[in-house]
Amino acid sequence: MDYIIVGLGNPGKRYENTKHNMGFLALDLLAERNGIKINRLKHRALCGDGAVAGRKVILVKPQTYMNLSGESVRAVMEYYKAPPSALLVIYDDIDIPLGDIRIRKKGSAGSHNGMRSIVGNLGYDDFPRIRLGIGDGERARGDSLAGYVLGGFRKGQVSAIEDAISRAALAAECLLADGADAAMNRYNARAEKKGEKPAGGADAEKGEKSAGGADADTEKGGADEKR
Repeated sequence: MDYIIVGLGNPGKRYENTKHNMGFLALDLLAERNGIKINRLKHRALCGDGAVAGRKVILVKPQTYMNLSGESVRAVMEYYKAPPSALLVIYDDIDIPLGDIRIRKKGSAGSHNGMRSIVGNLGYDDFPRIRLGIGDGERARGDSLAGYVLGGFRKGQVSAIEDAISRAALAAECLLADGADAAMNRYNARAEKKGEKPAGGADAEKGEKSAGGADADTEKGGADEKR
């Protein structure tokens, strides 16, 4: 196995199209683009294996709720005896503007509970990650952190969310094909042009998937384990 790619989110229909499930949504699109089915339950996660950019991968969606994600990721890493460099995590970040993505080679978990759990369980943070921005100032108008991240997308946010998810999937393909530096140079600023081509020359439009398209917020939840 060359790479273990983890998308973070909360399981269940209640959270399907919420901001905190951007990692799940991006991983689903990556799977669709590369003909991988994420449908096997093991290591407390939904998993699927296949190839991305010519690399053998396993795609992982922890089913533990967000703040226990690290328990699932640690089980996968130990099972495959994978080094830190083989792990790629995709997740939402409220400190990044809505629609932007950021790739880093390593770094702290920040305020994200899922990443805190992963770093805490693994004991290291020197692995690459792709962060999808969900920040747009809405919290300043009264939402709690939990209420905001567990809420759905407003109509005016859908286009930016869909674009970010598409670019995150392309960035993952680029990272596997050409390395983290190339992916950072290409995707760390919002693209000015549409129709980008992924690594390997596949059509960028292939298999693009909606972020959910919800016009109004989904039901919000405030349980700590889901943040």
